[in-house]
Amino acid sequence: MQAGVIAVQGDVSEHAAAIERAARAHGEAAEVVEIRQSGTVPDCDVLLMPGGESTAISRLLAREGIDAEIRDHVAAGKPVLATCAGLIVASTDAKDDRVDTLDLLDVTVDRNAFGRQKDSFEAPLDVAGLDSPFPAVFIRAPLIDEVGDGSGAPINDAGSVEVLARWDGDPVAVRQGPVVGTSFHPELTADSRIHDLAFFETVEVSGQ
Repeated sequence: MQAGVIAVQGDVSEHAAAIERAARAHGEAAEVVEIRQSGTVPDCDVLLMPGGESTAISRLLAREGIDAEIRDHVAAGKPVLATCAGLIVASTDAKDDRVDTLDLLDVTVDRNAFGRQKDSFEAPLDVAGLDSPFPAVFIRAPLIDEVGDGSGAPINDAGSVEVLARWDGDPVAVRQGPVVGTSFHPELTADSRIHDLAFFETVEVSGQ
């Protein structure tokens, strides 16, 4: 399985380690490639969109032509895990004109709603599909403040958005078709179950 990590910004090595752990748990071998220019995404079975700075990420994806390749990847039914700033870029509405969203998830996102870096925290999160709480790490995390019915994400013709987890009543993990988005950073723990959920439990990767 070839796993691509969008590497224009963010926690690239941590995501690479997490997908490798998840793959091993399923008896698979994951070849991780870092994506900084166009031409690599079409060869990938799964994609990870890490955190970072959402305005910079969206600008670099458009400049390199990677944005269109990600949309084609999702249109083909291949999985994507988008975390923190990756979730913002994957949304239909970032409530910020500086972010050119990819329209992969029919959600509206409030950037940095959980506060500044000093407001970071870890919380045990009940996630649909997991049998015990996940140790979610929130760092300058976005808030999903509106979940649509699926009509707002034209790339992803997969029905409505499913809320996988909430914190204080607000959605912090969602799934729509092959796309999973989280407000938190699942790659910053030794627990790879979110990567497992995104890539092995809900959809088949091509070639399996």
